[in-house]
Amino acid sequence: MNTAQLKKVYKETIAPALQKQFGYSSTMQTPVLKKIVINQGLGDATQDKKIVDVAINEISAITGQKAVATFSKKDIANFKLRKKMPIGVMVTLRGERMYEFLERLVRVSLPRIRDFKGIATKFDGRGNYTLGITEQIIFPEINLDEIDRIQGMNITFVTSATTDEEGLALLKAFGLPFKNA
Repeated sequence: MNTAQLKKVYKETIAPALQKQFGYSSTMQTPVLKKIVINQGLGDATQDKKIVDVAINEISAITGQKAVATFSKKDIANFKLRKKMPIGVMVTLRGERMYEFLERLVRVSLPRIRDFKGIATKFDGRGNYTLGITEQIIFPEINLDEIDRIQGMNITFVTSATTDEEGLALLKAFGLPFKNA
């Protein structure tokens, strides 16, 4: 199975290389990919409730795990938004599904982006990285004939790294194609 393969690659080659690169005294200090969170904000869902259902089905197909709707926390009259209205979709991947999704993202989906030259190296200061994707159609699980609107999404890679440098080294070792690193 491929999912165990990426985990095995991490244990056998990536972790020892990171430990040597950063001079960790213990293997427990080595950064680990904790989870991947896929989030899709749906502002137009205030007008049309079906948008949320379609997005849940799409994200579930992409990740292989059931996505859940996110709800608004308060009323905002200018946006015609009421408290507890569904305004987004998210899913958190851990373990085997996380590694499987990461492998499909790096090997299949990212190369399908038109004029792709790599992803930016902007981290959050704590070793976590968020990748913005403008079109959900880069994923092979999405059928182009059934799409009625193009939606973007954010993919957040949460690591145990304490610095951006460690997070970058970890995600680069997993095969994420960064532009200038």
